[in-house]
Amino acid sequence: MMQVSLLDLNAQFSSIKEEVTQAIHSVLDSQHFIMGSVVKDFEEEVGNYIGANHALGCASGSDALLLALMAIDIKPGDYVITSPFTFFATAGAISRLGAIPIFIDIEMESYNIDPVKVREFLEGNDELSKRLSIKKEQIKAIIPVHLYGQMADMNPIMEVAKEFGLYVIEDAAQGIGSKYENKQAGTVGDFGCFSFFPSKNLGAYGDAGLITVKDDELAEKVDILRLHGARPKYHHKFVGINSRLDSIQAAVLSVKLKYLEEWSTKRRALALRYNDLFEKKGLSLSSTNSHLILPKETTGAPQNNGRHIYHQYTLRSSRRDELQKFLDENGIGTATYYPVPLHIQECFSNLGYVEGDCPNSMLASKQAFSLPIYPELASEEVEYVAETIAKFFAR
Repeated sequence: MMQVSLLDLNAQFSSIKEEVTQAIHSVLDSQHFIMGSVVKDFEEEVGNYIGANHALGCASGSDALLLALMAIDIKPGDYVITSPFTFFATAGAISRLGAIPIFIDIEMESYNIDPVKVREFLEGNDELSKRLSIKKEQIKAIIPVHLYGQMADMNPIMEVAKEFGLYVIEDAAQGIGSKYENKQAGTVGDFGCFSFFPSKNLGAYGDAGLITVKDDELAEKVDILRLHGARPKYHHKFVGINSRLDSIQAAVLSVKLKYLEEWSTKRRALALRYNDLFEKKGLSLSSTNSHLILPKETTGAPQNNGRHIYHQYTLRSSRRDELQKFLDENGIGTATYYPVPLHIQECFSNLGYVEGDCPNSMLASKQAFSLPIYPELASEEVEYVAETIAKFFAR
């Protein structure tokens, strides 16, 4: 029986081991471990890659979200719109500042926040808006999430944000290198928040993050906030946080950044290979009653001048749990992102949401699962995964 891991970081490390080791030893020799020239170099490199006005390293993607919210003075009692179908950090950053998340449902095809529903809520034309009775002046920002490596539909989001005077903070934790109408993730909104958690497409060897900022003054504020709000040292203009990027992590990321485009290209090729195999085996249909609902390139489609970087290859099945068990028994790793949408998490139970408020998110939470996808995944491993799934449905 073949073993196919959900992710194999050893395979990536073995291909760049010499360069990474040399970069780490260079930092050890310098004995400069926090911020410094290595971090500045990486910030410049990744900022140029993204095409950002400003790129500032920080301790994690979670901190990047927090710093963006702090920079726009989010306070207790403020509201921020976001998706319920995402990692907890998105809403957690809002709550940490005493603000309140507003959960707006996703598009079923992209898994990203639905801009039509955002507008309906802000205009007071849906049941959720009427029930929550939030004053529009209390809503300060929107955090669209570029889930699984495909950007949210940003044009209508930016339009409605401008109309209602809202900041837009892109949660691009899973989206580095993804594109929307030839614009990179992190360059459309006011801020872009990136995670370099080890499992990400561009992963550090520990926690690390980045925030991109469009406005010069807000960028300067973020720069101060990440260093306890001090400038110069020991003179505190704001109450900030300690969120600095380690030099060792920056050195590792600089090495990996050189390979990111190649890795992204390989990921998409693997995704298309999965699609082709499933279609040839008759497993992919167009309705929710089909065996498998394959990932769809919406904003990330090349014909839309987009790019899906497939942080995850996520598909849906009404028999997901049974299928995942079968795959596990046959040596294939899978994952469920995310089994409990945020609007029904226990910690948000006081906000007044019910399951029916976000039906697409609920359906995704019951059906969506991710298959192995990483640049080093072999073609025979992809074929084994597809063949095993075919066997499951043939039983």
